[in-house]
Amino acid sequence: MSVPPQLSLSTGQSNGQLSVEVMFQSIMAMMQQSQIDIADLKHECSELRQANFSLERQLRDNNQGTSGYYRASTPGFMTPAVPSSPQMRAKSPFLSPTVPNTLPSLSAPVHHPSPLGDNAISNTSYFSSARDIPGFYVVIPAGGAGTRLWPLSREGHPKFLLDLTLKGRSLIQATWDRLLPLTSASRTTIVAGPSHVSSIREQLPDLLSENLFCEPTAKDSMAAIGLAAAILAHRDPDAVIGSFAADHMIAGDDAFLAAVAEAVEVARNDYLVTIGIAPSHPSTGFGYIRLGEPVNIKNAPNARLVSSFKEKPDARTAAAYIATGKYRWNAGMFVMKATTLLKFLEEYKPEMSEGLRKIGAVWDDEKERNAILEKIWPELEKIPIDNAVAEPAAEVGRVAVVPATFGWDDVGDFSSLSDLLPAEANQPRVLGDPSLVLTDQVAGGIVVPGSGRLISCLGVDDLVIVDMPDCLLVTTRARSQEVKRIVKKAKDHGWKKLL
Repeated sequence: MSVPPQLSLSTGQSNGQLSVEVMFQSIMAMMQQSQIDIADLKHECSELRQANFSLERQLRDNNQGTSGYYRASTPGFMTPAVPSSPQMRAKSPFLSPTVPNTLPSLSAPVHHPSPLGDNAISNTSYFSSARDIPGFYVVIPAGGAGTRLWPLSREGHPKFLLDLTLKGRSLIQATWDRLLPLTSASRTTIVAGPSHVSSIREQLPDLLSENLFCEPTAKDSMAAIGLAAAILAHRDPDAVIGSFAADHMIAGDDAFLAAVAEAVEVARNDYLVTIGIAPSHPSTGFGYIRLGEPVNIKNAPNARLVSSFKEKPDARTAAAYIATGKYRWNAGMFVMKATTLLKFLEEYKPEMSEGLRKIGAVWDDEKERNAILEKIWPELEKIPIDNAVAEPAAEVGRVAVVPATFGWDDVGDFSSLSDLLPAEANQPRVLGDPSLVLTDQVAGGIVVPGSGRLISCLGVDDLVIVDMPDCLLVTTRARSQEVKRIVKKAKDHGWKKLL
């Protein structure tokens, strides 16, 4: 093949041919100019973005001052305002209109679904009193410190009390809203520790005082759920209970409620029932459920027996699980008759069963309750419900699973939190006031401007920056699961007051 004159490798410049050296210099000059153009373009985009943030803030402030109709959304590190629960919220993370109280749609008994679902504004007619399941009681365990979200989440103010999705409701408020169509305030209960009781009451003013079960100390999920089961079984021997964590995020209220309703049908047949989440990726942070044979129960077409529970796997094993199509994530959601759970406990953990039954029998008498709690509670075993009853019961075919299609996340670390927040493509997520964050040539990551100071980032990708008034955390998304190691070091070095 002949070489065109203009691309000749000749080092001379006769006959108008460009030398290799001149060509190289020309190409380099073009590349440098392109890089300058790209840098200028990024700079212009950054300026436009900041101008947009400033404009949004100005509009928000002006509207607040004039009509009072617009309100600032709650920064993720603060407790949301306390409206009567439940309440419809607008979806915009920065311009959140408060729905006027004069709207007839907000008068009881109409329920507005969770703002964390995908139908918070529309399709409200579906969530009516017709969804109520007689005899179904909700149990919301509200515990844990969320150490992987430190310093945003603290022992005294954990993640379930925070508005981590900038939608005007904390995670526990959203959980309450989401489940109310299936039950009522009189059949919705919460199990929490002493340090969180006051905040929960403030955030959930419709929660009945007799339905807030205060456990003296944290004893893991079996004691918490078992306590609620013992109390409710004493109040209503036919009660079917559903346990749903206070700090999880659900996307798709319709599919969620349908799955819970199906689980209740299975639970009435004396099964311990869990809800299996369709895995979106081979996660190493969740446990897995292997699907078994169909249970063949009327009104529960999707229910299957649980073949086995699997602990958190490594990446290769998780990928193998997903490839089979027979595994679901274990989200820790359990539905069963209260008496069925106590029977399982009696079989597998008899001492715990006996202790919880004694507590449940006297719970509604405050004087007797305190005396028996002081005697029995410290002796109860600290163990998850999975290990205590679900795993051994599954081995003999007494545990079922309802495979579900709704989106789910336990918001377990800053990496997963960043995926839940809005942002432009390749830009860091901001939990709080976006005008306090300046970036240039930055991709991914999450920034929490909790101190009110300006945070500037240049040329760094996928960072986690949490700037609180009393401390600062800087790490990467890839290592966000390891934040609990820093929490431990802070405790060991005498910084317990920051935890």
